[in-house]
Amino acid sequence: MTAALAAGVDVGRDYFDVAFAPAGRTFRAPNAPSGIEAIVGRLRRAGVRKVVMESIGSYGARLVRALAEAGFEVGVVDPRRIRALRLAEGKRAKTDRLDAELIARFALTMQDAARPVPSAQALQIRALSTRRRQLVEMAAMEKTRLKQVLDPELATSCRTIIAVLAAERARIEVELKSLMAGDEVHHRREALLRTIPGVGPAVSMTLLADLPELGHIDRRAIASLAGLAPHPNESGTRRGAAHIQGGRPCVRVALYVAALTAARSDKGFKAEYQAMRAAGKPAKVALIAIARKLVVAANGMLKADRPWKANQP
Repeated sequence: MTAALAAGVDVGRDYFDVAFAPAGRTFRAPNAPSGIEAIVGRLRRAGVRKVVMESIGSYGARLVRALAEAGFEVGVVDPRRIRALRLAEGKRAKTDRLDAELIARFALTMQDAARPVPSAQALQIRALSTRRRQLVEMAAMEKTRLKQVLDPELATSCRTIIAVLAAERARIEVELKSLMAGDEVHHRREALLRTIPGVGPAVSMTLLADLPELGHIDRRAIASLAGLAPHPNESGTRRGAAHIQGGRPCVRVALYVAALTAARSDKGFKAEYQAMRAAGKPAKVALIAIARKLVVAANGMLKADRPWKANQP
């Protein structure tokens, strides 16, 4: 029997469909503790080393944690990469079983499919950070509504909701700070990030929660994960403008906000910002360039465990 070197999992609300590669066998298990236990056991017996699934929400979170704790290499990949493989293979049919087989072939082929899974505490920090961001967005929408209402009663309702959201945001932030303060590594990393011009508590919190790879990968990869790497657009003699795309939107927004402050600071990137503007660069392009410099600098600082001042000429 052909050994199963990798497995793909199609995640659903009620079931997991699992496929082995290159063996091609499949099975289904319920999305429940008993099903997860059964999957881990069958993968071990089949000799699987790497397991991959799509990043399509929280339905697969418990399985990811169980697989990581059991010692498997685990990958949670962008669904667009899986769809690209289906297109490359010329496939059209789509079922849960076929999707699992496709993901298994992807796991077997792509060397970068598996990455270290964050710890339980890191996942909790990320979840709280996501909730904090949702509260900020809801408050912003309610403030917009407040500006548009004419009825005093509706205005009072808007102010009440804004106050409730602000209180809940403050509670979440206290819990986040408590979690980070209790972890010496997180505390040290946040202290280093706070030495960067433009990086305050909210930005450092976002970077630590939503960009855990910071300080562990190279400068090009970190810029790409932050959504700040320019991608060329060329074909033949045509030379199109390079644009940023992809990455993690919440991280990109946080770094852009930091760049706005850093561009005004003499100790930050004021001179570089003014030089780019003088050279004819649009303001937003110059700020994106500074945001990229910030994330690259932060990556180098955390990797070398040294503050911002130590990076200056």
